[in-house]
Amino acid sequence: MASQMMEALMALCQEKHIDELYLLDRLEQSLAASYATLMHLDWGAKVTIDRMTGKIYVYKLVPKDDSMDEEGNYTEFDEIDVTPKDTSRIAAQHAKAEINAIVRNAAREQIYEEFSQRVGDIITGTVLQSTPDFTIVKIREGVEAELPHFDRKRHPEERNERPAGERYSHNQRIKAVIIDVRDPNAQIAQPVRGEHSRPSIVISRTHPELIRRLFELEVPEIYDGVVEIRSIAREPGVRSKVAVSSLDDRLDPVGACVGPKGSRVRTVVSELRGERVDVVLWDDDPCKCVANALSPARVNRVITLEEGFVTAIVPDDQLSLAIGKEGQNARLAARLTGMHIDIKNESLAAGVLSQMPAPVEEAEDLLGDEEEGHRCEYVGPSGIQCRNMARPGSRFCGVHEKLDLVDGAEVSDDPDSLI
Repeated sequence: MASQMMEALMALCQEKHIDELYLLDRLEQSLAASYATLMHLDWGAKVTIDRMTGKIYVYKLVPKDDSMDEEGNYTEFDEIDVTPKDTSRIAAQHAKAEINAIVRNAAREQIYEEFSQRVGDIITGTVLQSTPDFTIVKIREGVEAELPHFDRKRHPEERNERPAGERYSHNQRIKAVIIDVRDPNAQIAQPVRGEHSRPSIVISRTHPELIRRLFELEVPEIYDGVVEIRSIAREPGVRSKVAVSSLDDRLDPVGACVGPKGSRVRTVVSELRGERVDVVLWDDDPCKCVANALSPARVNRVITLEEGFVTAIVPDDQLSLAIGKEGQNARLAARLTGMHIDIKNESLAAGVLSQMPAPVEEAEDLLGDEEEGHRCEYVGPSGIQCRNMARPGSRFCGVHEKLDLVDGAEVSDDPDSLI
């Protein structure tokens, strides 16, 4: 019987890719703890398994009188054979439990080694199961992830990574970003509830990185590094603002992200379940950056009185649009730029500015004629204005710059005709 059990253990080790000696050592330790409890042994027990025959021997540990150290602990023990007759039955039960635990831990370690380097990456998975507290998403065969959406009032130590209003059905495909991979060997002070039964990979649909990864999938210029996402401010499920810049002066980064007739940004919005996404132009000048961030409101001036604090002056009819519903537009603009923004209409600002000293820095007509001068003025036969940015000192982009040499020149639709 013992030899048959040993053969079965060895065959299982080969099938599950488990080290045989490691399994036998774990099995001996588990059996020793069990026999010490069952046989009421005061000093514990020692169990050895014959590596050839599989026979199990149980020894009672008795301390030697002359082996006590300075701290009063015994360091040497005599071993007395107390092997019971039914060791095979108990060993089989422990072997099953140990093998299951080792296989589970080995799988979690393999997942940790693979996905711990992919934190921040986007994944596409299939919803397997939804509970009130989390959703299980299948990434591929044998690999699952957890999308937690715990009630933070009842479980403040847990996470909520699901936008408000989103619900998932069985076999639905969703995209999310990996935000954490639990280390199975890490010793943490506060273990996660149900950690051993929950997947190791934690994903999120509320993280701002999800928007960055979605734009990388839809906009080749971002993936190639020509267009850069400089900042993201997000209120999940409601609205987001994305500030972009271009390394190529001839390329309009906002137009590249929006796409033809809004096709690219519409795909991102669809994946975010209708969440509104505003794409604005990033500028190293804080005043211009704040004016762009308050879009779609039109800003007349932005004044900086001290570092990190600005005042944006808008027309009277643009005040509510600049602030947004429940302050949402102003709040997102402040997060996007990292500035404290005070918004005033022209009527209120006229009296306040007359009593103020000269501002340290002022950007005038941020969205007026100067903003138009930064865009190429070429209008094609179809009446659509070029979306590229004008070159410095010119009214046109690099493609249509030769128009600036001849006032009122006729230009064909073929860009090669300009060369």
